[in-house]
Amino acid sequence: MLTNPVLLSVLVMTILCLLKLNVLIALILAALTGGVLSGMSLGDTIATLIGGMGGNAETALSYILLGALAVAIGKTGVADILARKIGKMVEGRRSIFVLLIAGVACFSQNLIPVHIAFIPILIPPLISVMNKLKIDRRAVASALTFGLKAPYVMLPVGFGLIFHNIIRDALIDNGMNVETNMVWKSMLLPGIGMIIGLFLAVLIVYRKPREYKDIKLAKLDIKHVQNKGMSKEHIGALIGAIAAFAIQIITKSLPLGAIAGLAIMMAFGAFKWKELDEMLNGGISLMGFIAFVMLVASGYGAVIRATGGVESLVEAAAGMMGGSKAIAAFIMLFIGLIITMGIGTSFGTVPIIAAIFVPLCMTLGFSPAATICLVGTAGALGDAGSPASDSTLGPTAGLNVDGQHDHIWDTCVPTFIHYNISLLIFGTIAALIL
Repeated sequence: MLTNPVLLSVLVMTILCLLKLNVLIALILAALTGGVLSGMSLGDTIATLIGGMGGNAETALSYILLGALAVAIGKTGVADILARKIGKMVEGRRSIFVLLIAGVACFSQNLIPVHIAFIPILIPPLISVMNKLKIDRRAVASALTFGLKAPYVMLPVGFGLIFHNIIRDALIDNGMNVETNMVWKSMLLPGIGMIIGLFLAVLIVYRKPREYKDIKLAKLDIKHVQNKGMSKEHIGALIGAIAAFAIQIITKSLPLGAIAGLAIMMAFGAFKWKELDEMLNGGISLMGFIAFVMLVASGYGAVIRATGGVESLVEAAAGMMGGSKAIAAFIMLFIGLIITMGIGTSFGTVPIIAAIFVPLCMTLGFSPAATICLVGTAGALGDAGSPASDSTLGPTAGLNVDGQHDHIWDTCVPTFIHYNISLLIFGTIAALIL
């Protein structure tokens, strides 16, 4: 087990990221490590990495176009008006502000299922408010990641319904008959663990004031305006943002939504035709690196799958369980953590682990409800805290617009501690009592 290519590859990625090596380079070196240790040549590993990058192509393009939309909205000054109003609403209450952000993020998964699309539009204009309130951005990162994960873990609505159907189908495909309405009941206790993790982060661990420098957000070119009501440009910016979200929901395409939003804003005079290059260049500046990390992360996931190390990792772990349900539950969840840390997506992990976990759960005598909990929680584990996950890359993209928020130490480490540990503990408990 200690020589497993997946385990060692994820370990290399984690250590290199913690040492503050560029995430992009860390992913490539980790992929090479996993590929070579599994017997693949360097050439084959690189080919698999590059070939797998297309898996996140739409997400990467969405990031760039949403960045351009955020720049355009910032140019109109409507974001500055929004920031002022939110600042007045919270009136110095840091915890309320952060929990409000968590609530908005939750809505992005179910009520208006736009996932990370709201972050580059909403968060950068609020940076000045956070600085004024001396809010620790690690609390905001924890709130955003909670909102991006907890709703689909617990609630069968929006992205949650998709996730729960994936779990249902994966279990049925592997010989266990379950229904969709069984999933949320099995995932409720792990979700409660995440809620506890959120409150620990916001109300206790990151509650103290933290100083940040007030740096002009040149990437957004935010226009400060006098409080004289809404202009045509402001209305155009709001309609453009709403249209971007609505079209994304209707067409299931974030790029189409972002392009439509930009077109509507230009039609309302929010920016001119000749300024379109400026908007796109701003989008690349704001979100380009994150977009490319998503591409490489998809390739890294392809290498992880190609090593064959996932199956051997589970087989090696099965020998360590000794027939104990408690040990088995914890080990299976820990394996899910390792796999998802590498692949970077809960939705993509579930079908991979279900093929091995379901027969194992049947052998050990776990009920269908407990099996749902183990497969679902194992899939969700690692999404928070993974340097390659959009649940961490999205919050970093919004919070680091002024260069004062570190992806690893300010997003990945806090979210790993508060959500992965809680999911491990509560997921194990749930599997034993269900």
